[in-house]
Amino acid sequence: MLDLRKIAGQMHGLSQHLTQEAEANRQRLELAQKYLEDGFSRQDELVKIQKKWRDRILFGNATPMEPLDSCIDIVVPPKTHTVIATDGSQIAPNHHEIAYCYLLNIGRVVMHYGQNKHPILDSLPEIFYRPEDLYISRQWGIRTEEWMSYRRTASEAVMLSELAIAVVEQGEMDGKIRGQGRGQGDKEGDKGTRRQGDKGNFDASKCVSERIPTLAMVDGSLIYWFLDQLPFDARDQILPPILESWKDLRDAGIPLMGYLSASRSIEGMNFFRLSACPHQAPDCISFCPNQMEEIPCKVFEGLRDSSLWSTQLKPGQRSPLWRSNSRILDLYEDQQIYFCYVHVGTEIARIEIPAWVVKDTAMFEESLGLMLAQVYKGYGYPVALAEAHNQAVVRGGDRSRFFGLLEREMIKAGLKNVGISYKEARKRGSIA
Repeated sequence: MLDLRKIAGQMHGLSQHLTQEAEANRQRLELAQKYLEDGFSRQDELVKIQKKWRDRILFGNATPMEPLDSCIDIVVPPKTHTVIATDGSQIAPNHHEIAYCYLLNIGRVVMHYGQNKHPILDSLPEIFYRPEDLYISRQWGIRTEEWMSYRRTASEAVMLSELAIAVVEQGEMDGKIRGQGRGQGDKEGDKGTRRQGDKGNFDASKCVSERIPTLAMVDGSLIYWFLDQLPFDARDQILPPILESWKDLRDAGIPLMGYLSASRSIEGMNFFRLSACPHQAPDCISFCPNQMEEIPCKVFEGLRDSSLWSTQLKPGQRSPLWRSNSRILDLYEDQQIYFCYVHVGTEIARIEIPAWVVKDTAMFEESLGLMLAQVYKGYGYPVALAEAHNQAVVRGGDRSRFFGLLEREMIKAGLKNVGISYKEARKRGSIA
């Protein structure tokens, strides 16, 4: 039990620390704005320096792909569109439970707008209990709990791709059926018109419905930083299914977007460290090999990208587009990740998109419009992502019912001594 009276005495020190940090951040922000303004005129020069010394720079930094002074209004999305999202949750393995296994639950959401269709709101659970599922990660020194979260990431991507493609294909088929129905009626009307002297010809292709704008969304980053720490064999079981799913979305013409709320990224701020470097070149390996020491260019330390862009953007605007130079993206083949910051009204959100979405300007701009509409509908956070989370989350009651069902099945199968460990049983009760 948490004794709040004993914590109260520590709150004063915490509040003082936060006040000091707020003042330090204000000063860093003022300095960052000056470097940003300097970058307006030096952008090409800084990009050339970044490219020349990229192998000698020891901090992660992104490359601006549009003028740094860009504040671009996001287009209004079409009324008729579809948004698809997935999110995952899990029941972690526990040696003290009645069986050592884990469960992944992937929430699925399809929201149709302006189409008179019911949404899809459900989840797909899967139990992992075989030795190859539970212990395969041990050979790489990865705990089962960590491996479970990596598997969940891959499952979310695969399920999003499969769901989005199925929805689009079904929509196209429904459109053709409706088009054929209208075509028959038009032909009959056309005959009557001809009898009155109209010589117009019927074009059946015009009766087929146009493709409905669709957006596939995930909660969080498309840059899977954790992969950088994994052995090659472990990485090959997680990343390829994700990239293959993204290729399927690309081939189907369905844009993909990662939405990051309260982003802590500093990739953009690190670009301005090139200006702040006091040396003749940003050669970190030669001049600042020990990154643990105080480094002259770390004048923005602790300041996030979103803090800087909050001073530049108005609601409904996006920042310039950036290309991430994260080392892990070398494994992404032709699916490099770009990002921008969007003032969604309640916060500055980081939006990540693959290269193939960026290259199609119309698709990219339309996707941003659909995303922003989702934020407005969700009162500050995309409603499809919120609902996908709600469908996926495994609450305490769900967990109890899951293990209750498992216990009944084990007893029915003839297993004896079914139950939790004495330690777990004792922890669930109290004599106090």
